[in-house]
Amino acid sequence: MFSHTIMQLVDQYGYFMFFVAFSLGPFGIPVPNEITILTGAFLSSKGTLNPWITYSVILLGLLIAVTVSYFLGKIFGNHFNGKLTRNRHFQKAQSILQQHGNWAMVIGFFLPIVRYIMPMLVGLGNVKFKTFALISYSSALLWTATFFVIGIFTQKIF
Repeated sequence: MFSHTIMQLVDQYGYFMFFVAFSLGPFGIPVPNEITILTGAFLSSKGTLNPWITYSVILLGLLIAVTVSYFLGKIFGNHFNGKLTRNRHFQKAQSILQQHGNWAMVIGFFLPIVRYIMPMLVGLGNVKFKTFALISYSSALLWTATFFVIGIFTQKIF
């Protein structure tokens, strides 16, 4: 059912739909990233979409989302901190960050919702942008590539 909805969105909006789904994820758009990326890869492997364009817009959307989230944490950190301390996802991300430090940014990408909250926490923690970018962008590349490859091979099985 969800893949049918994605197909309708792809027919209507093309690759832009994948970009929007990933870039607006942390801002309340309830789109399951794992399903979306697997569907994009699946459609790419069937020849419905160009795999390079699909992957590129997904990665670009995710990089923009985590970068915006980082700077929101950096700029509005004190304001957000008080409001988010009661949020269970925020608490989980904060716990991971305290336990694992920079590795938390890597781990956070593999956890739904946390992947968008973690950059804000990193910004709150005054981590330098260079450190954030190096770790988060390489983690985003690893996460998206992993799920995209799984999606491609899933199509070959079915």
